[in-house]
Amino acid sequence: MTKGSGGELEGYCIDLISELSQMLNFRYKVQLVKDNRYGAMDSSGNWNGMIGEVIRGEADLAVAPLTLTAIREQYVDMTTPFMQTGIGFIVHKDVACDESSFSLLAPFSTEMWVGILIAFVLTGLCIFLVGRISPTEWAEPDTDEPQFTLLHSYWYITGALTLQGAGPHPKAVSGKLVSAIWWVFAILLLACYLANFNSALHSNNKHISIKTFEDLVNQDEIEFGTVDGGSTTLFFKNSKSAVYRRIYQHMERKKSYVASMEEGVRRAQEGNFAFIGEAVSLDLAVARHCKLTRSQEVIAMRAYSVAARQGSPLVKNLTMAILQLSESGELTYLRDKWWASSCLGEDEARTSDRLQPYDLRGLFLLLGLGLGVGLLFGLLELLATARSRAKEQKKSCCSMLTSELHRRFGGGGEVAEQNASDKSKA
Repeated sequence: MTKGSGGELEGYCIDLISELSQMLNFRYKVQLVKDNRYGAMDSSGNWNGMIGEVIRGEADLAVAPLTLTAIREQYVDMTTPFMQTGIGFIVHKDVACDESSFSLLAPFSTEMWVGILIAFVLTGLCIFLVGRISPTEWAEPDTDEPQFTLLHSYWYITGALTLQGAGPHPKAVSGKLVSAIWWVFAILLLACYLANFNSALHSNNKHISIKTFEDLVNQDEIEFGTVDGGSTTLFFKNSKSAVYRRIYQHMERKKSYVASMEEGVRRAQEGNFAFIGEAVSLDLAVARHCKLTRSQEVIAMRAYSVAARQGSPLVKNLTMAILQLSESGELTYLRDKWWASSCLGEDEARTSDRLQPYDLRGLFLLLGLGLGVGLLFGLLELLATARSRAKEQKKSCCSMLTSELHRRFGGGGEVAEQNASDKSKA
């Protein structure tokens, strides 16, 4: 890769040749291959790409993601592999989407469903508390049964979610306020759900899920191809597998080859192309381009090596140096350095078209405000009743309010005091 405007090269292979030169004490000059190819033999027996330049003496070494193959080994000497890889393909993430079995849950994200559950629990509890606190709702705690038990409170708001009534309905202002806010919340929530569900249904009809090479060859909506004349092309050409042969025949028929890996990555980003290549190189592209994903299936395990002219004295020493770098962990360090993904934040933020809690934060805020105001109204109603009774019985307002709360949540309170007073008089 080029660094900055000066055209200086950087990357894993640049670091690798730098480490090898320090270990073996040699100087080097880097040049780019003229035809931008790795190397393949044409019909007349001539080699192109990096392999061709090494054979012709235009370069002493070929340091690149150069696959070690039997045919190349016949014409050049190759070192022990410095990296293992295989063949995979990259596609746009929308193409590789995995449609969920729980499509009814798809319109909302997991966080959204958790938020709805919390809102449901808090609203049911608020209805229950308002029904207990408000004197209008429960005037005689000593003799009457409360209409809004905890079970009925949740049944009541469940009916609102399904746009059905579930009586009895609140009579107090506080209860009516909480109910009205919940109805508004439920209607708007259902509207958002149905809109997103309809959108998801239409988009899923257009999506195809491609995870394997068999999926790739069994569809005709997404084009696919690989670098023309590379080892990946030769693998599919010489394979005896029916699936892989069909892939090669398709690429030959459609002429869907690309001139370079950069072109393949660019076309994959456009969303209508699957680029087949070496898995390690594809992983690097995925780490840099957040819209891409690599297939889990990797076939034809192979390795990358450094190539030199046949009989070159460098090969033995390079092999020893690569083994030392592997044993010391330096190759692993270089892999981690250059394959570090820049898409971590975007991957976490990307949740397709599902609604997130922050998308409806205004709706949740309205519900929370309504529940708070409803509880406040219920307490004010109880406080007004407590003050009125405190004047009648010539007691303090605080003691009467405490007594009322005890009657509604603890039971007994004032009745027990009254009974004790009647017994003493008798």
